[in-house]
Parts: sequence; C-alpha cells; structure tokens
Amino acid sequence: MERKEKNYLDYLAELYPNIAKASTEIINLQSITNLPKGTEHFMSDIHGEYEAFSHVLKNGSGAVRKKIDDVFGHTLDMADKRAVATLIYYPQEKLEQIKKDKLDTDDWYRVTLYRLIEICKTVSSKYTRSKVRKALPKDYAYVIEELITEKSEVLDKGQYYEVIIQTIIEIGRAENFIIALCELIQRLVVDHLHIVGDIFDRGSYPHLIMERLMDYHSVDIQWGNHDILWMGAAAGQPACVATVIRICLRYSNMDVLENGYGINMMPLATFAMETYSDDMIPRTFYSKAKPTPEESPSVLLERKMHKAIAVIQLKLEGRLIDEHPEFGMEDRKLLHRIDYENQQVEIDGQSYPLIDCMFPTVDREHPYELTGKEQEVLDKLVWAFLNSEKLQRHVDFLLKQGSLYKVFNGNLLFHACMPMNEDGSLQRVGIYGRDYQGKELYDVLETYVRRAFFDLHEDEKKKGQDILWFLWCAPGSPLFGRNKMATFEGYFIQDKAAKKEQKNAYYDHLEDRQAAELVLGEFGLSGEYAHIINGHVPVHHSEGENPVKCGGKILIIDGGFSEPYHKTTGIAGYTLIYNSYGLTLTSHEPLTSAKSAILEETDIVSRRVVVQQYMKRQLVGDTDNGKRVQERISELKELIEAYRTGQIKERH
Repeated sequence: MERKEKNYLDYLAELYPNIAKASTEIINLQSITNLPKGTEHFMSDIHGEYEAFSHVLKNGSGAVRKKIDDVFGHTLDMADKRAVATLIYYPQEKLEQIKKDKLDTDDWYRVTLYRLIEICKTVSSKYTRSKVRKALPKDYAYVIEELITEKSEVLDKGQYYEVIIQTIIEIGRAENFIIALCELIQRLVVDHLHIVGDIFDRGSYPHLIMERLMDYHSVDIQWGNHDILWMGAAAGQPACVATVIRICLRYSNMDVLENGYGINMMPLATFAMETYSDDMIPRTFYSKAKPTPEESPSVLLERKMHKAIAVIQLKLEGRLIDEHPEFGMEDRKLLHRIDYENQQVEIDGQSYPLIDCMFPTVDREHPYELTGKEQEVLDKLVWAFLNSEKLQRHVDFLLKQGSLYKVFNGNLLFHACMPMNEDGSLQRVGIYGRDYQGKELYDVLETYVRRAFFDLHEDEKKKGQDILWFLWCAPGSPLFGRNKMATFEGYFIQDKAAKKEQKNAYYDHLEDRQAAELVLGEFGLSGEYAHIINGHVPVHHSEGENPVKCGGKILIIDGGFSEPYHKTTGIAGYTLIYNSYGLTLTSHEPLTSAKSAILEETDIVSRRVVVQQYMKRQLVGDTDNGKRVQERISELKELIEAYRTGQIKERH
C-alpha cells in the first residue's frame, strides 16, 4: 500500500473505526444511490423582482402543483387543487383569509392537515429518512415524522393518525402545524436551486432576493453581468460604483441603494444641484421606469443626479481604457471626440449630431479628468459601498456560492455566452498580456474576480477589480456578449444606428450542433444528455422564438422577471425543472401581485414543455453526487480489506 493511500485510509479509520461501522456506511450509501434523483430548479435574470421571484420559488415552477396532481388525481377538483397549492405557497396569508371566510374552521383544519400530510409523504419518499429528518422544523419534527412514516406495527392506522390530528386541533396548534407542513413541502419539492445570473438591476429588491437565497437549503449561482457589476462596486472599483448608481437612477430605483443597502446619495444630490441647471438635462435622462415624465422637483433632481453620475462614469471608463489597452476598447472613449462648435461627435469615422452638448465639468483639453468636486463625491460614494455591511455580506455569499460557470449533472451552466468567432471557432481574448479562449478564459477570469477581494498584493487586487469592470462591458467578456456598451450613444445621440450593439457570434451559432458540442467538450461534457443552459438574452415568445435551441442542446432560460421586458417578450420568461424523469421548460405569465395570487388562487405557470424525457428514471447513482458516493463506497471497501488483512487495526 502506497503511503498516500495508507494516510487516507488512516483518516477514514478515524471516521469508521471498525468493520461494522464501515459496513453500515456502505449499506447506507448504496441505498442512497438507488433513490430517485432530486429535483433541480433553474432560474435566471431575476433583476431585483422579488415578488415574482418569490412566487416562482414557492411553486417550484409548477413542481408543487404537479405533486398535488400526482397525489390527488381526479379525487379533487381543479378549485380544490388551486386552493391547496395557494395554501402551500402562502400559508400564513391564506390562513388569515380562511379564518375570515370559514364557519367551521376545525373541520377545515382536519381536511387540510390530511391533504398536506399526504403530499408530504409523496415529496419525502425520494429522500432518506435522515435527509428528511434534517429538513423537518424543530418544533414539530417528531410529530411530522410520525405522520409521514408508514407504521406497519399499527393495526388501526386511521385511528392512530386521527388521534394525532385531533389533538393538534384541540390544543390550538393547527395553524402553526399547517404552516410547518407547507414550508416542508416547499423545501422537499426542490432539492437544489441554480441561479444562472443577474439577481441585480432594474427591480427594487435584489437585497431581499439575496436574503432569501442565503436562507435557501441548497443553491449555486453563476454570476451574471449585473451581479459582477455590483460585486465590482462592493470591491470599491470606481467605474463600477458610478455605473451601479447610474442604472439605479435610470430606473428610478434609488431605494435599493438608500434603503436596501444604506448608501447615502446626498453627496451626489448636492453636487448635481450645484453643477447642473435645469436646461442642461435632456429628456434622455428621464427614468425608464416612468413612461409619463414628471416635472416635479424630486424628479428634476433625479435627472440632474443621473447626468452627473453618467458623466463621471464616462470619465472613469476613459481612464480605464487608457490603463488597459489590451481590453480593446479605445473606440469607447468618446468625450475627446466631441466637436463642441458643431455639436457633434465622431464615432467609427462617422459624425453624429448631439442631443446635448452641455458638459460643465468636462475640460476640453483633459476630458477624462475628474474635477475636484467630482472626485470628492466619488470618494464618498466608493467609501459608502465599501462600508455597506449588508452589501458586503451579500457579495461574500456570491463569492462563496457563485462562480462564472458550473458543470453539474451533465449540464453546463453559464450566464451569457462562450466568446466565438464568426466561423464558430473559439475567440481568443487578451487578459493582461496573454490570450485565452474557452474554459481557460473562464478560469483565468474567475481567478481575477477572486483576486479583487482576497489578493494580498495591491497591484494584483487592482487588476482583479478592473477585470470586474471588463466582465461588465468589454467585447471579449463572456458575461456581456456584445461588441460595445453604447452608454454615451444612448444619452447623447438620436440616431438609432449609433446605438446598435452587435451580439457576439456565439448567438449566431445557437442552432449549430458542432459549435454546441465544441463548447460542451471544453468542459468535458458530451453525449445526448449534455446541455448548455444560459440566461442573459430575453426570448421573444410573442414573435415565435423558441428557448430550446440546437435540438435541445442549448436552453435559454432568461427569467424575464423584469417588467420592462414583458412588452417585447410577451411573457414573463422561462424557468427549468430537471427531475428524475427529464427536463421540463416552464413559461410564466407576469405576476399581477402576491395579493391577487392569494385572494384569487391564481398561479403564474402558464405552460410546461418537456425538453427531454428519459427512458429510464434517473437515480442518485446517475448524478455527480452519486459518482462521489460510489467513490466513497470503493474507499470504504478498501478500508474493510485493510482491517481484515491487519494493515489497519480495528477500534471499538
């Protein structure tokens, strides 16, 4: 036996000190591999829309309703099934409504408890007792385990359960028990959650989404471009700080900064009022969240702040582009190309008239230099991001649970794209003096993301922070996937041609099986059950676009939660369920409100489409975790052999 192998077996012997304990663990692990594979739930592009996100999380993209159908079939009508589903999603709120509407609450409690117990039995059946036990609420763990566990030794099971349920009602614990059962069902219906990027942006409540994810039992996150932007701001990267604030102002979303994360906007407000007069703010600085522009003092102040931070951002980006010519973004420096006399700007050799040519803080000789007051404001804002306890806690969670990509159970998850050339080959992207492509590009970029927060050398830390900005908007970024971020054009140029952002060639090859297999192969995946799962790009359902690409090899699951997208997509996007029977894509109608969902017992799942169905039901043994379990079984068998041959002594 080699020394390393002996050392590892010695370590295992500390955990399993004799043949009996090692054998018991082998039996336990072997039984786990023969259970049905747990359900995975994929969501993407949540964009701060907490209420819609929360509802989809509660209903498991239709997984809860499917379990209700499985349990009750035709024994319950559609109205009763909707009522049970709504109760499971919103137990506390629904109970309040029931108490107002029902005359005989005890009878309702009894019927409801029986129904919830039957659902609990079904959703817990694919897990070991140990795993179910860990998921049980502490206050009612023993009683729930009694109710959902089949007891062969009890002759009159009906009487046995009836006594327990009647006692729960008599002692006034029915409501608490119902809430506990509903939360347990939500917990067991989905075994693992994947967030394929963009928790932040547009919507007002990314901080609430982050808190919910931090409480979730099992989750991983693939960073999106908007997540990376907020991570950059949390790291103190000035251009990222300015961009986060600009986008919040663009969508009238200052609450997330001030109330969500405690970031004081007063320095920017004061500076904007002192620097920009009313006639310096064109209509392009109206909030996109308000279709009918207002002219109130508060709205005018927002518009001034909006322009002030946009100009600061453009200056900071120009300086970054000079620092990093390898990013290939020289064409994004536009302040020095403004012709003030003719009120136009030159872009790619063509001149465009400017909507607005009033830049009181821009020095024409040194256009990318911040004024003293701009620098003072920026310093205060950077300090506020660095010292927001909640933001730092959320970003720490993103770093621990997140990554640029993930390979999980035969699927490759990343937010946007794999940078490609027009011919379908992998694009080489320059990062600090060396070119990378494919998986290697993703890996080196992730290394720099983590350096931005953890590197002990300031120069490497700075490189990492600048990579966070690169990932947000550079043409070679796998999270951005476009040739340019047309920020300047969007505010200051009327001509739509100037604003056009060309997608990376990856999006031209979404139906190209050879290209899909090339990308999958980079990450060690192949075969008919391997898929690429992306978000980032809204699927235009109303125009007949299909989220299933390349014969099912690529799935675009942009959640479409953000309200501004609903008019162009026609729906509120897609989510994905991967259970032991296969993959199912779910489209969603926009959620009116949680209140209406409770009162009217409506759901937002509109349509479920099977993407791939397995001929043989998938077991835990077929998953990545199952492979790790099999490896542990093999190691334990080696340990038992070492005990039997005397290489390691048993302990009792």
